[in-house]
Amino acid sequence: MTARDSARSRLYEAERLLLRMFERPGSARTVQIAGTELTLPVEALFSSVDSVRDYVERVLAMPAVRQRFVRAEVPVSVRARRGFRAAEYRRETGEIAIPQSRDGRWALRELVILHELAHHLDDVAGPAHGRGFVLTLTELVGTVLGPEAGFVYRVVLSDSGLR
Repeated sequence: MTARDSARSRLYEAERLLLRMFERPGSARTVQIAGTELTLPVEALFSSVDSVRDYVERVLAMPAVRQRFVRAEVPVSVRARRGFRAAEYRRETGEIAIPQSRDGRWALRELVILHELAHHLDDVAGPAHGRGFVLTLTELVGTVLGPEAGFVYRVVLSDSGLR
């Protein structure tokens, strides 16, 4: 029996805020959070499922990711999916499915891909969006995008009651 994923809606709400923070153009990338002023890194945007596939392979090959996450050695496949409302990871098949229709292009961005990849790397039993996942996602974002991004994720997710 799978544990109830009660944190899912809070996590998605917090991530909507995070996505908006990273969408700020140019010099407006400076944010003040938890009494700290910092500049957010530029988030990668992808043009296709093929470019997402290449990105996922490169992230999993990063020495820092391999050192921290045991499951980084397990390959992940990436495919297009029908519909446009959700990206998803299926642990049974080790597969990330990304919408690529015009309406689904919202998913072709780095933070969405890191979210799905965090599902793959999370090796803690429990709900899909539980504590283990939140810690994995925060650490992955910090490792890939840098400490500033990791700090922003920690603060926003913690303030949302996701510890």
